[in-house]
Amino acid sequence: MSQATLSKKMWAIALASISCLLPLRPAQSQSIFGETEINPNNMAAIAVPLNSGGYNLLVVEQLERPDRQECWAETGSNPTTVEPLLLNFDFTGFCRRSTDSNGYSMRVGGEDFGQSHLLRIIPWENEMLLVATPNVNTQDEIVIGRTNGLADGFLKFNLLPGWEFTRRTFEDRPLGHFYFSSNGRQIAIIKKPTIDELVAGITGRSIVTLDSFPGIEPPAPETTNPDDPGVAARFTDISGDIYRNEIAQAVNVGFIAGFNDNTFRPNDVLTREQLVSMAIEGLLTIPNTNLNVPTQVASDPYPDVAADRWSAAKIAWARANNIVSGYPDGTFQPTQPVTRAELLAILRRTAEYAQAAQGRPTTLVATNNPVAFSDTETHWASALTTQMSAFCRVASPLNESGDRFFPDTASQRNYAAAATLRALQCSTR
Repeated sequence: MSQATLSKKMWAIALASISCLLPLRPAQSQSIFGETEINPNNMAAIAVPLNSGGYNLLVVEQLERPDRQECWAETGSNPTTVEPLLLNFDFTGFCRRSTDSNGYSMRVGGEDFGQSHLLRIIPWENEMLLVATPNVNTQDEIVIGRTNGLADGFLKFNLLPGWEFTRRTFEDRPLGHFYFSSNGRQIAIIKKPTIDELVAGITGRSIVTLDSFPGIEPPAPETTNPDDPGVAARFTDISGDIYRNEIAQAVNVGFIAGFNDNTFRPNDVLTREQLVSMAIEGLLTIPNTNLNVPTQVASDPYPDVAADRWSAAKIAWARANNIVSGYPDGTFQPTQPVTRAELLAILRRTAEYAQAAQGRPTTLVATNNPVAFSDTETHWASALTTQMSAFCRVASPLNESGDRFFPDTASQRNYAAAATLRALQCSTR
């Protein structure tokens, strides 16, 4: 090994060892460190209330072991409150936690932004946001997660679409540092008012979504040929996924696609508007249904869905055909992650519409015995999960294991693809 190579490795190891003292520059971290995926069900980003007001960010990982002790418990949704169970026992070996920038940072498009952006929690209307604040005042804050409401105690952040937990690695060895990681597509920022807006008396800030992170070229969505049986085989990230076969079928049918970097990103969460689009694209694959879905609309289908939004026409059509509905406050919240229970509600209506479009009764006839989920008895979707579990197992336990459905957990792309495929196949058999 050359002296230059040895020096570079020693410098990288030194940097990793003193990361708590000296955050890395983006260019350095991109060339030295890698990242690896973490099971999102083992991770939680939590807003911890302070006696002085405000919140601190706590990131907790549930370590996998046969005698596991739960590190936290969740209650409710919008917002989800958290009980930090790890405070009640010696969590060494059971839980891993990080409480400051020594243990977590933002990573976008393969670059670390730990030096240039500080992760913090800010109030926003009736919720709290997890944002990355740049050290250059002229740049905008990046929104990573939101609590979707306020309540007393500890609150769980739901990561925005495109964000995931990953672990920092060096030469393929895992390190004790978590990333909030994004590929750079569909980045939400807090937009400051322009000078013209300030002159006009408009002082409020707003959350807007950019197509890409400034300065980073994101991977573009892949266009697929439904008739190509090998298209899904090119994905590099589904070989170990429990839903890999159904993902392959879903991609070949054509209602969901992968990305040009040969990934499917099975653990990415799905937004409400993405699910609407996927459901409609699924309906369009049913022969002889002659759906007339417009490509544009003249007016806003919801107050928070502008007529020129990419999903507006599909949302308007789905609303008119009773496939989706908004919230009690009249909004649709298109970018909010869709929960597994909400996924079932839309898929049930999609299946009913599919059967009606074929001239069949809308009643979904059971094809198998229902699943007795242990965590849905008092949930609003209790009857729904039972019904859809008996309809080609559209509703199934999280990761097809155990007896819990996790109705308030955000639905990931892998299960959404599988559940949609099952609903379509069951309604056309």
